[in-house]
Amino acid sequence: MPSLKLLALLAGLSACALTPRAAQAEALLLIEADTGKVLQAENATYPWYPASVTKLMTAYVTLKAIKEGRITLDTLLTVSPTAASQSPSKMGFRAGTQLTVDNALKMMLVKSANDMAVVLAEGVGGSIDGFSAMMNDNAQRLGMTQTSYVNPNGLPADGQITSARDLGILARAIIRDLPEYEYFVHIPSIRFGKRVTQNFNRLIGRYPGADGFKTGFICASGFNLVASATRDGKRLIAVVLGAPSSQARALKAAQLLERGFSANQLTWLRPALGTVDNLAPIDAAPPNLRDEMCGPKRKRPASDESEEDNIASATGESAMSFFSAGLQPPALRPVDMLAAAPAPSEPIVVYTGPKKTGAELIAAVAVEAQKQTPKPRGKKTLAAKKPDGAADAKDSKSAGSDGRVSLTIDPKAAPKPAHAGKQVHAKPDAAAVKPAEKPAASATAKPAAKDKPKAASKPTPKANTTGDAKPADPKT
Repeated sequence: MPSLKLLALLAGLSACALTPRAAQAEALLLIEADTGKVLQAENATYPWYPASVTKLMTAYVTLKAIKEGRITLDTLLTVSPTAASQSPSKMGFRAGTQLTVDNALKMMLVKSANDMAVVLAEGVGGSIDGFSAMMNDNAQRLGMTQTSYVNPNGLPADGQITSARDLGILARAIIRDLPEYEYFVHIPSIRFGKRVTQNFNRLIGRYPGADGFKTGFICASGFNLVASATRDGKRLIAVVLGAPSSQARALKAAQLLERGFSANQLTWLRPALGTVDNLAPIDAAPPNLRDEMCGPKRKRPASDESEEDNIASATGESAMSFFSAGLQPPALRPVDMLAAAPAPSEPIVVYTGPKKTGAELIAAVAVEAQKQTPKPRGKKTLAAKKPDGAADAKDSKSAGSDGRVSLTIDPKAAPKPAHAGKQVHAKPDAAAVKPAEKPAASATAKPAAKDKPKAASKPTPKANTTGDAKPADPKT
């Protein structure tokens, strides 16, 4: 009996080992772009939330419409209230702003602008729902059987699902079907007026031969990346889903690509994995990584922006991992490549309005740069003349614009009026009477002298210094 229990336990452990613990793991895929041959796959057919890699399908559908002549790159689109209301990351244009399809694509793919994805969706499909239907039709045609779309930007939504397998299929379709427009997925940076935005894909400009595609992040999915690179005529596509940081996803992708390019005569020892289309989908719900990515245990809320953590320790892997896989370590490790500054490049200029060239484009850029220049602050108040917070906002307004209130306040004078006992001018309101009535002092001199001339004569100057805060008193 004990032996049977032991066998049952071992069987259970084996089943657990075969079932991906997706909530605590990543989905990884490496394929050849030309043949679709799978070089490495881990959880590649496990459903996943796509986040902003959704925009690859948005770009595919839009560019197919251009190629088929239904629209052009110069077609003017209008930012709708729906587009303007999208959550960041976005360009932030007001509803009614117009721009070309070309500029909207560049902003969407480099800055991952959610508002531009909606602008394209409404311009091509008439509405978000109409465009989503087009996205799903193309996904089914391409064999992306694990994918469904409900919006064009990947913001959290029920039913927005994909897999590493399907994203590999989509990346191959972009390369195969749209070679003349492929440059959109590897623009290093864009310039809008004075604002320069680097591509969130850290491989571009750092990893040798990197030439695409797109990043993505929402709390539920973790950090996602579809990346491609070409070396010696060989192009590979790497997909990383669920990485813990933006640096980690870039490092994982670079390591996958490096292994693919460094493959040698020992590759025959590895089992054949077939092509990406033939990977068997897993029927399961996508993991929700919200607690890991954005929960209270995280030092700060995660975002798709670059984080400042140490990419060298993101995975705990070293050059020795290449030896364990039967490969030679690269001359420059992926971690070193990604730690370097990106190769210098001229940002692609983007702008609003119709297509512009030459002097017209230069002028448009200058106008936008001027709009982004902070206006110098006017010297409405002389903050340097306020030694403390004795005068509140109401007092400063009633004191006029000459700023004399803060100049004449003496912090040491505050306790002295209290020594005057119950005299009227010791109170702030009563003290305010004297400066207001100063021009008519001769008319009230006799009543003042009749009370206590000697006691009144000493505190009068100090009462005037605090009295500028209230030039009028209803008691007078």
